[in-house]
Parts: sequence; structure tokens; C-alpha cells
Amino acid sequence: MAGLTNKGKFRILEKYYRGGDTFNAALVTSAVAPVADTNTFGQLTEIAAGNGYTTGGLALTGNAIDFDVITEDDVNDRAFIQTKDLVWTAAGGNLPGSGSGARYLVLTDNNATIANREVLNYWDLVSDRVVSDTQALTLQNSEFRLNEV
Repeated sequence: MAGLTNKGKFRILEKYYRGGDTFNAALVTSAVAPVADTNTFGQLTEIAAGNGYTTGGLALTGNAIDFDVITEDDVNDRAFIQTKDLVWTAAGGNLPGSGSGARYLVLTDNNATIANREVLNYWDLVSDRVVSDTQALTLQNSEFRLNEV
């Protein structure tokens, strides 16, 4: 039987998410839910650009600032990492400006062709989110865990 140690899980997250690459945090609608088999951003429906949201989402750098918490959890046999707080402020109208609200947050790589970006992680925001003009959508401590089952 093979397995990863908790230190191994920690190091995988550290090397990949704090290794200097660029990632993107994007908002998608409930039209197609991301699942474990989702490979590319083009398989999902991004919220409408404008009013404080840019196509492709927010850029994140793979460093200790944008991925600000990383933990080896020996009690629960896992490791986890969190993003900094992600903030989109509605400006000039509601965010998104049209269509349904944001239902999922997805983390992608930074392929120049947005539709070809690999979807690495996703979070369910539980319901469609629409942000009123001048208000902010803040996603705090978006965390993902590496554990074995």
C-alpha cells in the first residue's frame, strides 16, 4: 500500500501554489456546475464581465502573499492552503451586470486562451450571488485540502 505523508501533502501544495506561477480566481454561474471531471474553463459559464468584474477573474501569484495560509495538519492527516481574501466591488451597476449571479468560484491556471485554462479547484457559493452597485463580494480564506481517502 502506498500513501502520502502529511509533510508530502504540505510540500506538494507549497511547491505548486507558492512556486511563482500565476493563477486566476474566476466566478461562474450555475448553468454548469464544476465537478471533479471538469478540465477547462471553457466547460463552464463565466459571469458577465463589467461593473467590477473582468473576464478571466482576478490574477493570483503563486507566493505567500496570495496563498497566505498553508498548514500541515497531523491531527486530521491532511494539508491545506488558503487564498488571500478575494474581493470584487460592483461599480456602475450590479455585479454581474447581466445574467444570473455567481454560484461558483474556480481557480485556474493562467493560459493565455481563457477557455483553455485548466480548472484546478472550485468552491460552491451555495446560492447565486448578485452584488449591488458600490457593494463588495468578498470571499475570505478560500481553502482547499489535500487528503487521502
